Amino acid sequence: MNSTGVVNKPVISIITVVFNGVDTLERTLRSVAEQTYSHIEYIIVDGNSNDGTQYVIKQYEKYISKWISEPDNGLYDAMNKGIKIATGDYLWFINSGDEIASPDVIQKIFESPETADVYYGETVMVDNDGRIIGIRRLTPPDKLNWKDFRNGMLVSHQSVIVSRRISKTYNTAYRFSADFEWTLLALKYSKNTVNTCMILSKFLDGGLTKKNIVPGLKERFSIMKKYYGLLPTIFYHIPIGFRFMMYYIKNRRF
Repeated sequence: MNSTGVVNKPVISIITVVFNGVDTLERTLRSVAEQTYSHIEYIIVDGNSNDGTQYVIKQYEKYISKWISEPDNGLYDAMNKGIKIATGDYLWFINSGDEIASPDVIQKIFESPETADVYYGETVMVDNDGRIIGIRRLTPPDKLNWKDFRNGMLVSHQSVIVSRRISKTYNTAYRFSADFEWTLLALKYSKNTVNTCMILSKFLDGGLTKKNIVPGLKERFSIMKKYYGLLPTIFYHIPIGFRFMMYYIKNRRF
């Protein structure tokens, strides 16, 4: 609250990382431009695309606070660039092809003057044409904490909003699963984690991790071993593997 008695709404730094996303970026830009919440800092980090992506960015420039286009050392290096130039109270990564679920999502989250360190919610999967495939395979519990990640990444990276105060940078030693560790650490350092009980994002199926499922899972195992120990990680992977197989048999997707 400021000196006039008006409650100061937090600024949300939405960061979109893109490389050669001329076919996917516009849906992301549009979903941010449609937000009814006014305290948004929108940042685009482009990896020096050469397919017309920058033309698409320029079409939406009035909704963009900052954008850069330069070579990077991969997805997580680009995301770290976004963190470094962000000035908002919260960070939210909505990368190219992904969307904020509806125009009033952020408005609803910050209706209350009380704020949290981490907000999380559900995710729906969409195909290349934006058609809904279904709810993400893993669903977050009512009360999520960092130890719950022993059961896998129970909340999508695109459906987590983290206070910049507690946010770390991504560990670029991991090529496919640094978002797993980043989210785990955000939950570990959070003093107040809130389940919004809303669908926060639409996630474009077939991202980097899914295209590299085996090395991605190896990295996740390594991260889990680092934070939970080897034996607990092995123990928890037995039901994780079983649930994965049963879900695939039933839905033919993962």
